[in-house]
Amino acid sequence: MTLNKGPERSERLPVWIPNAARNYLAHTQKGLSIRAVARASDCHPSTVLRQVRRFEGRRDDPLIDAALDALSHQVSSVDIANKRGKTAMIAQLKCKETHAGPELTQRRIDQEAKRILRRLCEPGAILAVARDMESAVVVREAGNDDQLRTACVDREIAQAMALKDWISCPDPESRVARYFITNTGRAALRRLTAEDENRAHGLGHNRGDPDAEAAWDLDAIDGGSRRTRRYHGTESPLVGLARRKDRDGSPFLDRALVAVGERLREDFELAQLGGDHIKSWEDIMDDDEPADDARKRVKTALADLGPGLGDIVLRCCCFLEGLEQTEKSMGWSARSGKIVLRIALERLQRHYETTNGKYAPMIG
Repeated sequence: MTLNKGPERSERLPVWIPNAARNYLAHTQKGLSIRAVARASDCHPSTVLRQVRRFEGRRDDPLIDAALDALSHQVSSVDIANKRGKTAMIAQLKCKETHAGPELTQRRIDQEAKRILRRLCEPGAILAVARDMESAVVVREAGNDDQLRTACVDREIAQAMALKDWISCPDPESRVARYFITNTGRAALRRLTAEDENRAHGLGHNRGDPDAEAAWDLDAIDGGSRRTRRYHGTESPLVGLARRKDRDGSPFLDRALVAVGERLREDFELAQLGGDHIKSWEDIMDDDEPADDARKRVKTALADLGPGLGDIVLRCCCFLEGLEQTEKSMGWSARSGKIVLRIALERLQRHYETTNGKYAPMIG
């Protein structure tokens, strides 16, 4: 029996796939010649040949290989050869992405990439990917041969970042592959950060995103009073304070307090509490979403700290807001935030040791 695929079913590639990867799949999976792919892509055959050879060489990378395997069954010769239908196809996929939920879309990739690439910009940070794990983690050297886990990301997001050449692995044969941010990844982070800044100031355009346009229309109705909270630091404020010296020459924040702040941020990210509706300690306490284990740990910890102390760890540890901005937002005097933050972290450390023990629950 022949199934009718219908107009809603599409085996075409998602729009976020790089053109070089599209050309590689069209040549290797659909058997199109190098010259045919070059004609459809409006480029020289030697360019396509270099792209094919480069991706063939990159298949030793586990993330690249898994991503291409997953995309191989979606590629269609229509993606490359049918130029007349390409505009309509991309428009249809963009519309699908706008209303997509958990599936992999450009919006989701950009949102997750901003978080992960910022973490990878920190000194000594890597993205660790184990072959038998569904998630990847960002870890950073914490001194004394210790490593601090700073973020967690779905494997499919990591695959998309590798496919876009935002991260690279110099030793793909290891059981645990170690990825570093590339120059392309740093440029992508700067671009995504600039786009956020432009949107926040009402500049630029929303790339045909109806949801974003509707949101900015509401902002215009409110007289521009509704501003989106933005955090674009490339490293946590805790890292900067850990490098500072106290009066006696010791680090202002010791390694244990930095680990406590990263532990809270890890639960915050796992609970997916980074939406626009979460802006303060009160918003966390009033949040009525279904509570998973990570969400419960965040709410319990912040409830123990209370307002004030809870606000500063939320802003500095979870939102990565700078201390100067936090002091202005909270109405505190200059250079007082670091003292309050250290007190809050010491209180948070006692909370964790009392409730969950010295070490965080295992994830995986």
